[in-house]
Order: sequence, then C-alpha cells, then structure tokens
Amino acid sequence: MEISKTKAAFYSTLSSKKVRNKHGMFIVEGEKCVTDTIGAFELVNLIATKKWAESHKYIVTEFSALFLEATPEVLKKISSLSTPPEVIAIFRIPEEDTLPDISNKLVLALDGIQDPGNLGTIIRTADWFGVDIILASKDTVDVYNPKTIQSTMGSLRRVKVYYTSLPEVIRKNKGVAIYGTLLDGVDMFKTELSNNGIIVMGNEGNGISNEMRGLIDHPLLIPPYKDNSHGESLNVAIATAITLATFRNC
Repeated sequence: MEISKTKAAFYSTLSSKKVRNKHGMFIVEGEKCVTDTIGAFELVNLIATKKWAESHKYIVTEFSALFLEATPEVLKKISSLSTPPEVIAIFRIPEEDTLPDISNKLVLALDGIQDPGNLGTIIRTADWFGVDIILASKDTVDVYNPKTIQSTMGSLRRVKVYYTSLPEVIRKNKGVAIYGTLLDGVDMFKTELSNNGIIVMGNEGNGISNEMRGLIDHPLLIPPYKDNSHGESLNVAIATAITLATFRNC
C-alpha cells in the first residue's frame, strides 16, 4: 500500500518533541538504524521505496501489514536528513520503566546534555563499552530526537535511558561510588577505578552543575598531553569515550 499524503505530512512533524510526546511516536531513518532498531520497539509503520522493499523482502514480508511504499520525493518530505534515506520506520515510544538496581553496575549520569548528536554518540559509546543504563537529568535533550536516534546507530535497542532527578538517585544509592570529570579532579589514568559506580558527565558549556558537584566523591581529570598546549575543554562525547575506556581498562 502506498502512504497517504495525510500520513506522510503527519510523520514529517515527528521532528518536534511536542508532537512526539503527544502521539507517543518517534522516527528512525536509514537502513542501518532501522534494521538495528526494528524488533526493539513496537513498530507503527515501515516506509520505504519500492527498490528498497524489493531488496529487503525478508523484512517487508515480516512486517507486511505495517509496510507503506513511498517515492523518494515523499521520503524527502518526511525525513529530517539533508540526504533522505530509502527507508524510514515509525515506532511507539515505550512507557517509562522503573529504574532497576544499579548498585553493582557501571552507569552514566548525564547532567544537562543539550546537543542531540552528543547524546546519540554517548549512547553509542556506552553500548560499545558495555554500559546499558544511562541516567539523564530532566533537562537533557530528548533521546527520541531524530538527530539523537541517527547518532546512536542502532545502539538504543541495547542502552536504556532513564530521565530522572540525578541527585535523588544518588542519594538513594548510598555507598555507590560517584565519579565526575572536573578540571580540579585527580588524574584518572593514575587512579584505581571501580568496576561499578555512577559516572557524571556535564553540560557542553557549563560542565557539571553545582548541585551535582557536591555529590561527587571521586573527582577525575582527563589530563592534557601538555599543560600549556591544549584547548579549554574536550567535547563531552569524546570525554565520555575516554572515561569509559579508562574504566574498562582498554
């Protein structure tokens, strides 16, 4: 069945957080992201060109009742990408789960991350290093933002993001080591690190908030190569990758 103009117009509005929250849907674009995400969330519609459908019959057949054919021109109208993909999937946003026990896990806590690309890259990085729980402050960018989804490259099926009050979670988990990357921290490469704990990563411009700084009992520093020959700070996604690699002894 071919997608209707009305449905195509509606799906094009899912780039808006307000629309996503109202209708409980999000959009995933491109073959890699779609094929890696499908099966992890409830599928609403699979939308693709005739050419893509013919070369991916095993997927189209499995989800035939939800498949809609579209021309490249229609996909371009739906897509938020500069180069529209041949396939797009619409999924239901799952209901929020209760945060599981994190006392014996290594988890990330994101304090006010604003850039959707950074969030997506952090999720992808967490997946690589075996971190499957991310705590996000309520002012962190929406995980279902199309740019975030695109940057995860399918890792969202394995990494769960919980939007919550970070101070409240930390206070409820007394005894859990709280790490944070700070300029006045100790050299993480020369520090004994735990296999579990909460690693706090801060906002792109302001770093970790004052409230969260007061809860960090293990401040860490990613030391520059030379004290007088470096920029002001690292990108938060890059800093997260270095930190997780250090914790995992990579």
